[in-house]
Parts: sequence; C-alpha cells; structure tokens
Amino acid sequence: EKYRYHDHEKLAHYANAATDIEFLMPFGFKEVEGIHSRTNFDLSQHEKFSGKKIQYFDPELNSSYTPYVIETSIGVDRMFLSVLCSSYEEQKLEGGDSRVVLHLPAALAPVKCAVMPLVRKDGLPELAHEIVDDLKFDFSTHYDEKDSIGKRYRRQDAIGTPYCITVDHQSLEDRTVTLRHRDSMEQERVAIDDLHKIIHGRVSLNSLLRKLK
Repeated sequence: EKYRYHDHEKLAHYANAATDIEFLMPFGFKEVEGIHSRTNFDLSQHEKFSGKKIQYFDPELNSSYTPYVIETSIGVDRMFLSVLCSSYEEQKLEGGDSRVVLHLPAALAPVKCAVMPLVRKDGLPELAHEIVDDLKFDFSTHYDEKDSIGKRYRRQDAIGTPYCITVDHQSLEDRTVTLRHRDSMEQERVAIDDLHKIIHGRVSLNSLLRKLK
C-alpha cells in the first residue's frame, strides 16, 4: 500500500511509454524509480550514424527488426531513504514506556547481532567474548556491557539490530543463552553451539531470497 505507479502523460519524442514507481515517504509519495520505453530510437540512431546494421533476426517471423530499449533508473539514495522511512517507528509499549525501533529487514541490517553479558563479573564477559569471537567472522557483531540490560536492548533496537544474545549465569551451567527478537521483543533459550546456524538462517541474504521463491 506504500507503492503506486504514475504513468507519464507527456512523453519524450522517442518514447511510447513512461512510468514512475513512487513510495510513500513521511512527506508524501516520491519517485524511487523511473521506467521508460525508448522504442527503437537509440539503436536506429546508432545504425544511422555508424552505417552498421543493428538488428535482430526473428526466425519465427522470418524478418529482422531493430530492438526497443527499456531504460530503468533507480537511485541508491532514494532506495535507502525508502527503507529507512518504512523501518523507523516510535513504539508505545505496555506500562506507558516507549522505544525507538528500526525494523530493518534482517538481511539489510548493518549489525546482525549483539552479545551482552548480564553483569560484568562472574565469568560472564569472558563467555560473551567467546561467543563474539565465534560469530564475528560471518556476521557484524556488537559487544555491549554498559548500562542495564534494558538500556542495551533499546540501543540495539534504535540501530536496527535484529537479535540480541544475553549471557547469564545459567549460560555457565548449560551453555545456553537468551536470544531476543527485535521486533516482537520475544526471547527464546538456545544452545550456544546452535547460534551460528540460527542467525545465519535468519539474517543472510541467501536465506531471504530463498523465501521469495
């Protein structure tokens, strides 16, 4: 519902169709991509001034023709702005609290996960660093031990980190951690040895594309 198509009424002399794809920004619908049918103007001009034939022979029609050119133009800055605007939310929570959260698709989030020891003692930071060392070569991973766990969650929500991994005293006993989901704020208990597989399945672009089949 945030996308719409705008067909041009006034066309360039060489075009037979032109459409803009627009996205609903906070300040109204704005063009993100333009698509133009330039007909056979470009190649026919090349053919005219180069003196060389630029045509395609169609065996089914048993004839040759000069192909049309479809021009599409999309700006990276506009795409970035669209993603950012659609992801940003100032969310009201139960109890009157609130948070700023960036609902970036996990595959696009700059930081994939953050590892946090519940307290800065009792061997929790050491285990947390061990987890960071295992994940950092495949995922952009933050380590955060400053302030309360709630404030740390809020910081990661604001930059769009999809998953937070909390190391607590139980982690030392059974090597499990709490995996917190950014959007729902739900938490699940998972084994440290399974973290890499779980995160890869949820944040990799490869996994995202497979779901689009």
